[in-house]
Amino acid sequence: MFNRQDIPKLKQDLTIESNLLGHVLKLKTRWGVFSPKAIDDGTLMFMKYLDISKEDKCLDLGCGYGPIGLSVAKSCPEGEVHMVDKDFVAVELSNVNAKLNHINNAEAYLSDAFSSVDQKNYFDQVLSNVPAKVGREQLSIILYDAYDALKPGGKITFVTINGLRHFIKDNFKSVFGNYKKIKQGQKYTIAQAIKL
Repeated sequence: MFNRQDIPKLKQDLTIESNLLGHVLKLKTRWGVFSPKAIDDGTLMFMKYLDISKEDKCLDLGCGYGPIGLSVAKSCPEGEVHMVDKDFVAVELSNVNAKLNHINNAEAYLSDAFSSVDQKNYFDQVLSNVPAKVGREQLSIILYDAYDALKPGGKITFVTINGLRHFIKDNFKSVFGNYKKIKQGQKYTIAQAIKL
């Protein structure tokens, strides 16, 4: 339990530093956003298996304060990264962190999944550390919208808790016609599908 005198300190932004995709990022976070004290284990695992080309156009779905999207943006200096989240604090922090790390090819904006993403056949990659509580209905909507947003040959890559791995496998196969398990760890699975 915190006392009243603790509150001003709790309201201050936290700062973490992490090496993601070979880029050292300084990130401002805040209590109330996902994993504010450190990069979560799912994201850390995800980063080890992403393959980004320098001109990729990527979408970071559910960007939080930006660790995935911003490290990807550093890896595709000739491309661009759209970062979306339905939490306005996450969007604000992602844009603050882009400025803090001198990243000009990434922008965060408010969107409930793809609701404000009006790009069709545009992205080379859709990436997400999928929240465990997202719900099967919302995941289904996301996958069909991701299919439409990807260019032919584009890839969708998700990291999820292991409890969702069969759902993701079945639905990647249903929507994209293919599925590849990139890595399964103790708690998380990284899965990918390609828009053929």
